[in-house]
Amino acid sequence: DRVAATTIKTKGTNRGATVHLWYSGKHRSFGGNVQFLATADGFPLWVSEVLPGSRNDLSAARDLGITGALTAAAAEGLPTLADKAYHAAGIGIRTPVKKTAGQPLLGPRQRVYNLLQSRARALGERAMAILKTRWSALHRISLCPKRIGAIVQAALVLTHHEHQGRY
Repeated sequence: DRVAATTIKTKGTNRGATVHLWYSGKHRSFGGNVQFLATADGFPLWVSEVLPGSRNDLSAARDLGITGALTAAAAEGLPTLADKAYHAAGIGIRTPVKKTAGQPLLGPRQRVYNLLQSRARALGERAMAILKTRWSALHRISLCPKRIGAIVQAALVLTHHEHQGRY
């Protein structure tokens, strides 16, 4: 299983002194955080409800119960890969090695591990690419951000319908 998240942009302005709940400082735009799970070969299996764009990926995954499910899957011996945002998500959830403050560079073994892990995780990232490239409705949503989850879930259902019998 693979876990990742994407921020789907919406229209809006970032003017003002307060931080808007749906504003993602990381992406510098308004949007929602949608978590997804994919098969090992990069086919989308599940997408979450939308959470505000200001939520970081790890806290969103914890609130949705994804980390608990992935930890249980890892305990059963299933490979569970995630990106750096999910560092310390749970036992058995494999993430790239992060460079710590004051550390000059990662060692050769750590760089090779990160390279191999990124290559394996790229197939999982393909799952969201399948949804985003196939369904142009996901490119920029002008509706209320709370509706993003329903739109992504509809795209997932249609994608599964197009690939009947695959999973």
